[in-house]
Amino acid sequence: MWALRAAGLLGLLLAGAGPCPRPALPPDPVLSAVGANVTLPCLPGQPEPSGAISWKLENQAVSSERAVPGASLLLHQVQHNDSGRYSCYVGGCLVRSLRLLVEEPPEPPSFSCYRKSHVRDVLCEWQPRRRPSPRTRAVLWVKKCRFTGENATEQRCRYFPKVEKFTCRIAVPPSEDDTFLRVSVCISNGVGSAASQDQVISANRVLKPDPPVNVLVDPVESAPQKLRVNWMYPPSWDSRFYRLHFQVRYRAELSQSYTEIDQLRDTSLVIHDAWHGARHMVQVRGLEEFGHGSWSEWSQEAVGTPWEDPNSLEWPTGSYSSQFPLDYDFYSDMFTGPPGLYGSGSTEGTNGGAPGVGDHSTVPLYMFLVTGGSLFLGTGLLAGIVLRYKKKWRRGSQGQGKASVVIQHPLVPLAPPRPTSPLSEAPLLSPPASPGSVSSTGTPGSGDCGPFDVTNMDYLLVPQ
Repeated sequence: MWALRAAGLLGLLLAGAGPCPRPALPPDPVLSAVGANVTLPCLPGQPEPSGAISWKLENQAVSSERAVPGASLLLHQVQHNDSGRYSCYVGGCLVRSLRLLVEEPPEPPSFSCYRKSHVRDVLCEWQPRRRPSPRTRAVLWVKKCRFTGENATEQRCRYFPKVEKFTCRIAVPPSEDDTFLRVSVCISNGVGSAASQDQVISANRVLKPDPPVNVLVDPVESAPQKLRVNWMYPPSWDSRFYRLHFQVRYRAELSQSYTEIDQLRDTSLVIHDAWHGARHMVQVRGLEEFGHGSWSEWSQEAVGTPWEDPNSLEWPTGSYSSQFPLDYDFYSDMFTGPPGLYGSGSTEGTNGGAPGVGDHSTVPLYMFLVTGGSLFLGTGLLAGIVLRYKKKWRRGSQGQGKASVVIQHPLVPLAPPRPTSPLSEAPLLSPPASPGSVSSTGTPGSGDCGPFDVTNMDYLLVPQ
Protein backbone atom coordinates (compact mmCIF):
# COMPACT_ATOMS: atom_id res chain seq x y z
CA MET A 1 0.00 0.00 0.00
CA TRP A 2 2.77 2.42 0.94
CA ALA A 3 4.68 1.50 -2.23
CA LEU A 4 1.67 2.42 -4.33
CA ARG A 5 1.30 5.75 -2.56
CA ALA A 6 4.97 6.55 -3.00
CA ALA A 7 4.76 5.72 -6.70
CA GLY A 8 1.66 7.88 -7.02
CA LEU A 9 3.38 10.83 -5.35
CA LEU A 10 6.36 10.50 -7.65
CA GLY A 11 4.06 10.41 -10.69
CA LEU A 12 2.27 13.54 -9.49
CA LEU A 13 5.49 15.43 -9.08
CA LEU A 14 6.66 14.51 -12.57
CA ALA A 15 3.35 15.19 -14.30
CA GLY A 16 2.14 18.65 -15.27
CA ALA A 17 -0.86 20.17 -13.53
CA GLY A 18 -2.34 22.41 -16.12
CA PRO A 19 -1.41 25.11 -18.58
CA CYS A 20 -0.49 28.57 -17.39
CA PRO A 21 -1.34 30.65 -20.49
CA ARG A 22 0.59 33.69 -21.48
CA PRO A 23 -1.49 36.71 -22.50
CA ALA A 24 -1.44 37.92 -26.10
CA LEU A 25 0.10 41.37 -26.15
CA PRO A 26 -0.94 43.99 -28.73
CA PRO A 27 1.68 45.07 -31.28
CA ASP A 28 4.14 47.62 -29.96
CA PRO A 29 2.60 48.11 -26.49
CA VAL A 30 3.85 50.77 -24.13
CA LEU A 31 4.54 49.15 -20.75
CA SER A 32 4.90 51.14 -17.57
CA ALA A 33 5.04 50.53 -13.87
CA VAL A 34 2.66 52.13 -11.43
CA GLY A 35 3.73 55.65 -10.39
CA ALA A 36 6.04 56.32 -13.36
CA ASN A 37 5.88 59.22 -15.82
CA VAL A 38 5.04 58.20 -19.40
CA THR A 39 5.54 60.13 -22.64
CA LEU A 40 3.49 59.13 -25.73
CA PRO A 41 4.79 60.71 -29.01
CA CYS A 42 2.27 61.55 -31.72
CA LEU A 43 4.62 61.57 -34.73
CA PRO A 44 8.01 60.29 -33.60
CA GLY A 45 10.94 61.40 -35.73
CA GLN A 46 8.87 63.99 -37.60
CA PRO A 47 8.55 67.75 -37.23
CA GLU A 48 5.67 69.04 -35.22
CA PRO A 49 2.55 69.24 -37.35
CA SER A 50 0.98 72.66 -38.06
CA GLY A 51 -2.57 71.65 -37.21
CA ALA A 52 -4.19 71.34 -33.80
CA ILE A 53 -3.16 68.23 -31.88
CA SER A 54 -5.53 66.45 -29.53
CA TRP A 55 -5.48 63.16 -27.60
CA LYS A 56 -8.21 60.73 -26.65
CA LEU A 57 -8.29 57.70 -24.34
CA GLU A 58 -10.76 55.09 -25.52
CA ASN A 59 -12.58 57.76 -27.54
CA GLN A 60 -12.73 60.06 -24.51
CA ALA A 61 -10.84 63.33 -24.20
CA VAL A 62 -7.77 63.07 -22.02
CA SER A 63 -8.07 65.04 -18.79
CA SER A 64 -5.63 67.90 -18.47
CA GLU A 65 -5.24 67.41 -14.70
CA ARG A 66 -2.55 64.76 -15.03
CA ALA A 67 -1.68 64.99 -18.74
CA VAL A 68 0.10 67.65 -20.80
CA PRO A 69 -1.18 67.45 -24.38
CA GLY A 70 0.96 68.47 -27.31
CA ALA A 71 3.10 66.81 -29.94
CA SER A 72 3.85 64.29 -27.19
CA LEU A 73 1.40 63.38 -24.42
CA LEU A 74 3.00 63.49 -20.95
CA LEU A 75 1.33 61.46 -18.19
CA HIS A 76 2.40 62.00 -14.58
CA GLN A 77 2.48 59.10 -12.09
CA VAL A 78 0.35 56.70 -14.05
CA GLN A 79 -1.95 54.23 -12.29
CA HIS A 80 -3.77 51.08 -13.35
CA ASN A 81 -6.79 53.03 -14.59
CA ASP A 82 -4.52 54.94 -17.01
CA SER A 83 -4.14 51.79 -19.10
CA GLY A 84 -5.89 51.79 -22.46
CA ARG A 85 -5.64 52.90 -26.09
CA TYR A 86 -4.48 56.48 -26.67
CA SER A 87 -5.19 58.13 -30.03
CA CYS A 88 -3.49 61.22 -31.48
CA TYR A 89 -5.47 63.54 -33.77
CA VAL A 90 -4.04 66.31 -35.97
CA GLY A 91 -6.59 68.67 -37.35
CA GLY A 92 -9.32 66.19 -36.41
CA CYS A 93 -7.68 63.32 -38.28
CA LEU A 94 -6.34 60.21 -36.53
CA VAL A 95 -2.63 59.92 -37.15
CA ARG A 96 -1.51 57.39 -34.48
CA SER A 97 -2.86 54.98 -31.85
CA LEU A 98 -0.88 53.54 -28.92
CA ARG A 99 -1.71 50.89 -26.29
CA LEU A 100 -0.57 51.76 -22.75
CA LEU A 101 -0.37 48.99 -20.17
CA VAL A 102 0.28 50.17 -16.61
CA GLU A 103 1.23 46.80 -15.20
CA GLU A 104 4.17 44.64 -14.27
CA PRO A 105 4.52 40.91 -14.86
CA PRO A 106 3.25 38.99 -11.83
CA GLU A 107 5.62 37.28 -9.46
CA PRO A 108 5.45 33.50 -8.98
CA PRO A 109 3.07 32.85 -6.07
CA SER A 110 4.29 31.09 -2.94
CA PHE A 111 1.12 29.67 -1.41
CA SER A 112 0.27 27.49 1.59
CA CYS A 113 -2.83 25.38 2.23
CA TYR A 114 -4.68 24.68 5.47
CA ARG A 115 -7.99 23.34 6.72
CA LYS A 116 -9.70 24.70 9.83
CA SER A 117 -11.74 21.57 10.64
CA HIS A 118 -12.91 18.26 9.20
CA VAL A 119 -16.11 19.86 7.90
CA ARG A 120 -14.43 22.84 6.20
CA ASP A 121 -12.90 23.21 2.75
CA VAL A 122 -9.17 23.37 2.17
CA LEU A 123 -7.95 26.93 1.68
CA CYS A 124 -4.79 27.86 -0.24
CA GLU A 125 -3.65 31.45 0.00
CA TRP A 126 -0.70 33.77 -0.48
CA GLN A 127 0.07 37.47 -0.18
CA PRO A 128 1.74 39.23 -3.14
CA ARG A 129 4.46 41.76 -2.46
CA ARG A 130 2.69 44.45 -4.51
CA ARG A 131 -0.95 45.13 -5.10
CA PRO A 132 -2.19 43.39 -8.25
CA SER A 133 -3.96 45.16 -11.08
CA PRO A 134 -7.71 44.71 -11.61
CA ARG A 135 -6.96 42.53 -14.67
CA THR A 136 -4.92 40.02 -12.66
CA ARG A 137 -6.33 36.49 -12.66
CA ALA A 138 -5.28 33.56 -10.45
CA VAL A 139 -6.21 29.90 -10.92
CA LEU A 140 -5.55 26.87 -8.70
CA TRP A 141 -4.99 23.56 -10.51
CA VAL A 142 -5.87 20.40 -8.55
CA LYS A 143 -5.24 16.79 -9.56
CA LYS A 144 -6.00 13.70 -7.49
CA CYS A 145 -3.48 10.94 -6.92
CA ARG A 146 -4.99 8.34 -9.21
CA PHE A 147 -3.82 6.43 -12.27
CA THR A 148 -6.94 6.96 -14.34
CA GLY A 149 -5.47 9.70 -16.46
CA GLU A 150 -8.04 12.27 -15.37
CA ASN A 151 -7.28 15.90 -16.04
CA ALA A 152 -6.61 18.54 -13.42
CA THR A 153 -9.53 20.61 -12.20
CA GLU A 154 -9.48 24.38 -12.11
CA GLN A 155 -10.43 26.41 -9.06
CA ARG A 156 -10.73 30.19 -9.33
CA CYS A 157 -8.91 32.30 -6.73
CA ARG A 158 -10.09 35.61 -5.32
CA TYR A 159 -8.17 38.62 -4.12
CA PHE A 160 -9.32 40.27 -0.86
CA PRO A 161 -8.07 43.88 -0.63
CA LYS A 162 -8.65 44.17 3.13
CA VAL A 163 -6.19 41.42 3.98
CA GLU A 164 -4.25 41.78 0.70
CA LYS A 165 -4.32 38.04 0.03
CA PHE A 166 -5.32 35.66 -2.73
CA THR A 167 -7.48 32.77 -1.51
CA CYS A 168 -8.36 29.55 -3.36
CA ARG A 169 -10.85 26.97 -2.13
CA ILE A 170 -10.78 23.17 -2.55
CA ALA A 171 -13.84 21.13 -1.61
CA VAL A 172 -12.85 17.74 -0.12
CA PRO A 173 -15.48 15.07 0.70
CA PRO A 174 -15.13 13.38 4.13
CA SER A 175 -14.26 10.08 2.46
CA GLU A 176 -11.22 11.64 0.76
CA ASP A 177 -9.50 13.19 3.77
CA ASP A 178 -6.45 10.99 3.19
CA THR A 179 -6.37 11.38 -0.59
CA PHE A 180 -3.23 13.04 -1.92
CA LEU A 181 -3.68 16.03 -4.19
CA ARG A 182 -1.19 17.83 -6.35
CA VAL A 183 -1.90 21.55 -6.50
CA SER A 184 -0.31 24.53 -8.25
CA VAL A 185 -1.23 28.14 -8.94
CA CYS A 186 -1.13 30.14 -12.16
CA ILE A 187 -1.39 33.94 -12.03
CA SER A 188 -1.51 36.25 -15.05
CA ASN A 189 -2.25 39.84 -16.03
CA GLY A 190 -2.11 41.90 -19.18
CA VAL A 191 1.67 41.72 -19.58
CA GLY A 192 2.68 38.30 -18.31
CA SER A 193 1.99 35.18 -16.26
CA ALA A 194 3.75 33.08 -13.63
CA ALA A 195 3.27 29.61 -12.17
CA SER A 196 4.05 28.33 -8.71
CA GLN A 197 5.83 25.16 -7.72
CA ASP A 198 3.72 22.05 -7.31
CA GLN A 199 2.75 20.86 -3.84
CA VAL A 200 1.37 17.49 -2.74
CA ILE A 201 -1.16 17.78 0.07
CA SER A 202 -3.99 15.88 1.72
CA ALA A 203 -6.90 17.21 3.76
CA ASN A 204 -5.66 15.61 6.97
CA ARG A 205 -2.07 16.74 6.49
CA VAL A 206 -3.04 20.41 6.17
CA LEU A 207 -5.53 20.35 9.05
CA LYS A 208 -4.87 23.34 11.31
CA PRO A 209 -7.51 24.49 13.82
CA ASP A 210 -8.12 28.06 14.81
CA PRO A 211 -6.76 29.14 18.21
CA PRO A 212 -8.97 28.60 21.27
CA VAL A 213 -11.11 31.54 22.30
CA ASN A 214 -12.36 33.14 25.54
CA VAL A 215 -9.26 32.28 27.56
CA LEU A 216 -9.83 33.36 31.17
CA VAL A 217 -7.40 33.26 34.11
CA ASP A 218 -8.96 33.43 37.59
CA PRO A 219 -7.48 33.10 41.11
CA VAL A 220 -8.28 30.10 43.32
CA GLU A 221 -9.81 30.97 46.69
CA SER A 222 -7.36 30.62 49.62
CA ALA A 223 -4.62 29.36 47.26
CA PRO A 224 -1.92 32.03 46.73
CA GLN A 225 0.05 29.85 44.27
CA LYS A 226 -2.79 28.59 42.05
CA LEU A 227 -4.56 29.89 38.96
CA ARG A 228 -7.58 28.44 37.19
CA VAL A 229 -7.52 28.70 33.37
CA ASN A 230 -10.63 28.19 31.23
CA TRP A 231 -11.08 28.39 27.46
CA MET A 232 -13.46 27.39 24.68
CA TYR A 233 -13.27 25.61 21.34
CA PRO A 234 -12.92 27.90 18.31
CA PRO A 235 -16.23 28.55 16.49
CA SER A 236 -14.88 26.96 13.30
CA TRP A 237 -14.40 23.58 15.03
CA ASP A 238 -17.39 21.26 15.50
CA SER A 239 -16.74 19.95 19.02
CA ARG A 240 -19.83 17.72 18.98
CA PHE A 241 -18.15 15.16 16.73
CA TYR A 242 -14.45 16.04 16.73
CA ARG A 243 -12.19 16.74 19.67
CA LEU A 244 -8.95 18.61 20.24
CA HIS A 245 -5.96 18.18 22.48
CA PHE A 246 -4.69 21.37 24.06
CA GLN A 247 -1.39 22.79 25.17
CA VAL A 248 -1.08 25.60 27.72
CA ARG A 249 1.94 27.77 28.30
CA TYR A 250 2.29 30.40 31.01
CA ARG A 251 4.89 32.65 32.56
CA ALA A 252 5.14 35.31 35.23
CA GLU A 253 5.28 38.88 34.03
CA LEU A 254 8.90 39.23 35.16
CA SER A 255 9.99 35.96 33.56
CA GLN A 256 11.02 35.41 29.93
CA SER A 257 10.63 31.61 29.80
CA TYR A 258 7.35 29.72 29.48
CA THR A 259 6.17 26.63 31.32
CA GLU A 260 4.21 24.28 29.02
CA ILE A 261 1.62 21.63 29.85
CA ASP A 262 0.65 19.17 27.06
CA GLN A 263 -2.00 16.56 26.34
CA LEU A 264 -4.94 18.36 27.91
CA ARG A 265 -8.34 16.99 26.95
CA ASP A 266 -10.52 19.34 29.01
CA THR A 267 -11.03 23.05 28.52
CA SER A 268 -9.80 23.95 32.00
CA LEU A 269 -6.59 23.71 33.99
CA VAL A 270 -5.38 24.58 37.48
CA ILE A 271 -1.83 25.92 37.68
CA HIS A 272 -0.17 24.89 40.96
CA ASP A 273 3.17 26.72 40.78
CA ALA A 274 2.16 30.32 40.15
CA TRP A 275 4.26 33.08 41.64
CA HIS A 276 2.73 34.63 44.73
CA GLY A 277 1.39 38.10 43.97
CA ALA A 278 2.71 38.22 40.35
CA ARG A 279 0.76 38.75 37.14
CA HIS A 280 0.85 35.77 34.78
CA MET A 281 0.44 35.55 30.99
CA VAL A 282 -1.34 32.43 29.71
CA GLN A 283 -1.84 31.15 26.13
CA VAL A 284 -3.56 28.05 24.73
CA ARG A 285 -3.40 26.20 21.38
CA GLY A 286 -5.05 23.08 20.01
CA LEU A 287 -4.31 19.98 17.89
CA GLU A 288 -6.63 17.39 16.37
CA GLU A 289 -7.14 14.52 18.82
CA PHE A 290 -5.46 11.90 16.59
CA GLY A 291 -2.49 14.10 15.75
CA HIS A 292 -3.57 14.97 12.19
CA GLY A 293 -2.23 18.21 10.83
CA SER A 294 -0.44 20.77 12.94
CA TRP A 295 -0.97 22.86 16.05
CA SER A 296 -3.07 25.97 15.87
CA GLU A 297 -1.59 29.36 16.50
CA TRP A 298 -1.33 30.47 20.13
CA SER A 299 -4.34 32.27 21.49
CA GLN A 300 -4.19 35.84 22.65
CA GLU A 301 -2.52 36.33 25.99
CA ALA A 302 -4.79 36.23 29.02
CA VAL A 303 -3.62 37.83 32.26
CA GLY A 304 -4.35 36.78 35.85
CA THR A 305 -2.98 37.15 39.39
CA PRO A 306 -3.16 34.51 42.16
CA TRP A 307 -5.38 35.00 45.19
CA GLU A 308 -4.11 37.34 47.88
CA ASP A 309 -5.16 37.32 51.53
CA PRO A 310 -6.72 40.74 52.28
CA ASN A 311 -5.57 40.46 55.91
CA SER A 312 -1.97 39.74 55.08
CA LEU A 313 0.74 42.37 55.54
CA GLU A 314 2.24 43.63 52.34
CA TRP A 315 5.40 45.68 52.05
CA PRO A 316 5.36 48.71 49.76
CA THR A 317 7.51 46.77 47.26
CA GLY A 318 4.79 44.16 46.88
CA SER A 319 6.70 41.27 48.43
CA TYR A 320 5.50 39.32 51.41
CA SER A 321 7.38 38.53 54.63
CA SER A 322 6.67 36.00 57.34
CA GLN A 323 8.46 38.18 59.92
CA PHE A 324 6.61 40.91 61.76
CA PRO A 325 8.09 44.39 61.12
CA LEU A 326 9.66 46.09 64.10
CA ASP A 327 8.29 49.49 63.16
CA TYR A 328 4.65 48.51 62.85
CA ASP A 329 2.19 50.91 64.51
CA PHE A 330 -0.50 48.92 66.32
CA TYR A 331 -2.88 51.86 66.68
CA SER A 332 -2.63 53.59 63.33
CA ASP A 333 -2.23 50.31 61.37
CA MET A 334 0.52 51.92 59.33
CA PHE A 335 4.17 51.28 58.69
CA THR A 336 6.45 54.08 59.78
CA GLY A 337 10.05 54.41 58.83
CA PRO A 338 12.73 54.58 61.55
CA PRO A 339 14.64 57.71 60.55
CA GLY A 340 15.90 58.28 64.09
CA LEU A 341 17.85 55.02 64.03
CA TYR A 342 20.01 56.03 61.07
CA GLY A 343 20.00 59.79 61.00
CA SER A 344 18.57 63.02 62.32
CA GLY A 345 15.73 63.22 59.84
CA SER A 346 12.40 64.49 61.09
CA THR A 347 8.89 64.58 59.76
CA GLU A 348 7.83 68.00 58.68
CA GLY A 349 4.35 69.00 59.80
CA THR A 350 2.29 72.09 59.99
CA ASN A 351 4.32 73.32 62.98
CA GLY A 352 7.41 73.90 60.92
CA GLY A 353 9.47 70.96 62.11
CA ALA A 354 8.43 71.09 65.77
CA PRO A 355 7.44 67.84 67.41
CA GLY A 356 3.79 67.21 66.85
CA VAL A 357 1.20 64.57 66.34
CA GLY A 358 2.74 63.27 63.20
CA ASP A 359 6.15 62.60 64.82
CA HIS A 360 7.06 59.05 65.81
CA SER A 361 9.44 58.02 68.55
CA THR A 362 12.51 56.03 67.71
CA VAL A 363 11.45 53.46 70.36
CA PRO A 364 8.53 51.27 69.31
CA LEU A 365 5.29 51.92 71.15
CA TYR A 366 4.65 48.31 72.08
CA MET A 367 7.92 48.30 74.07
CA PHE A 368 6.48 51.05 76.29
CA LEU A 369 3.31 49.01 76.69
CA VAL A 370 5.18 45.85 77.69
CA THR A 371 7.44 47.73 80.12
CA GLY A 372 4.57 49.67 81.69
CA GLY A 373 2.44 46.56 82.06
CA SER A 374 5.28 44.70 83.78
CA LEU A 375 5.89 47.57 86.20
CA PHE A 376 2.19 47.81 86.98
CA LEU A 377 1.85 44.10 87.73
CA GLY A 378 5.00 44.09 89.90
CA THR A 379 3.85 47.13 91.87
CA GLY A 380 0.42 45.63 92.46
CA LEU A 381 1.90 42.32 93.68
CA LEU A 382 4.26 44.11 96.08
CA ALA A 383 1.44 46.26 97.47
CA GLY A 384 -0.69 43.16 98.10
CA ILE A 385 2.11 41.49 100.06
CA VAL A 386 2.70 44.61 102.14
CA LEU A 387 -1.00 44.98 102.99
CA ARG A 388 -1.27 41.25 103.84
CA TYR A 389 1.40 41.27 106.51
CA LYS A 390 1.17 44.87 107.70
CA LYS A 391 -1.12 44.03 110.66
CA LYS A 392 1.04 41.12 111.84
CA TRP A 393 4.22 43.12 111.60
CA ARG A 394 2.60 45.89 113.69
CA ARG A 395 1.57 43.44 116.45
CA GLY A 396 4.98 41.86 116.53
CA SER A 397 6.66 45.23 116.81
CA GLN A 398 4.51 46.26 119.79
CA GLY A 399 5.16 42.96 121.68
CA GLN A 400 8.89 43.12 121.19
CA GLY A 401 8.94 46.71 122.31
CA LYS A 402 7.18 45.89 125.64
CA ALA A 403 9.46 42.98 126.41
CA SER A 404 12.51 45.04 125.87
CA VAL A 405 11.28 47.73 128.24
CA VAL A 406 10.59 45.23 131.01
CA ILE A 407 13.95 43.62 130.63
CA GLN A 408 15.86 46.88 130.61
CA HIS A 409 13.96 48.35 133.62
CA PRO A 410 13.10 45.56 136.08
CA LEU A 411 11.04 46.26 139.13
CA VAL A 412 12.94 46.51 142.48
CA PRO A 413 11.45 45.67 145.85
CA LEU A 414 10.29 48.49 148.07
CA ALA A 415 11.91 47.04 151.19
CA PRO A 416 15.12 45.12 151.65
CA PRO A 417 14.67 41.40 151.44
CA ARG A 418 14.54 39.34 154.48
CA PRO A 419 16.71 36.30 154.83
CA THR A 420 13.91 34.17 156.11
CA SER A 421 11.48 35.16 153.29
CA PRO A 422 11.11 32.52 150.57
CA LEU A 423 10.16 35.20 148.03
CA SER A 424 13.13 37.54 148.61
CA GLU A 425 15.13 36.03 145.82
CA ALA A 426 12.54 36.54 143.07
CA PRO A 427 11.21 39.80 141.67
CA LEU A 428 7.61 40.68 142.18
CA LEU A 429 6.97 40.62 138.40
CA SER A 430 8.71 38.26 136.11
CA PRO A 431 9.52 39.27 132.52
CA PRO A 432 7.00 38.02 130.02
CA ALA A 433 7.98 34.74 128.53
CA SER A 434 7.62 33.74 124.93
CA PRO A 435 4.59 31.57 124.25
CA GLY A 436 6.81 29.10 122.51
CA SER A 437 9.55 28.91 125.17
CA VAL A 438 9.33 26.19 127.82
CA SER A 439 11.73 25.79 130.79
CA SER A 440 13.55 22.71 131.62
CA THR A 441 10.92 21.92 134.20
CA GLY A 442 8.14 22.01 131.62
CA THR A 443 6.74 25.46 132.57
CA PRO A 444 6.84 28.50 130.32
CA GLY A 445 9.95 30.53 130.88
CA SER A 446 12.04 33.24 129.39
CA GLY A 447 14.19 30.96 127.12
CA ASP A 448 17.01 32.00 124.93
CA CYS A 449 14.87 32.99 121.90
CA GLY A 450 12.53 35.95 121.66
CA PRO A 451 9.08 35.99 120.08
CA PHE A 452 10.58 36.97 116.67
CA ASP A 453 12.80 33.95 116.21
CA VAL A 454 13.66 33.60 112.53
CA THR A 455 13.15 29.87 112.71
CA ASN A 456 9.52 30.30 113.76
CA MET A 457 8.11 30.55 110.18
CA ASP A 458 4.53 29.73 111.18
CA TYR A 459 4.44 32.82 113.32
CA LEU A 460 5.37 34.99 110.37
CA LEU A 461 3.18 33.38 107.70
CA VAL A 462 0.03 32.40 109.62
CA PRO A 463 -2.15 35.36 110.57
CA GLN A 464 -2.77 35.69 114.42
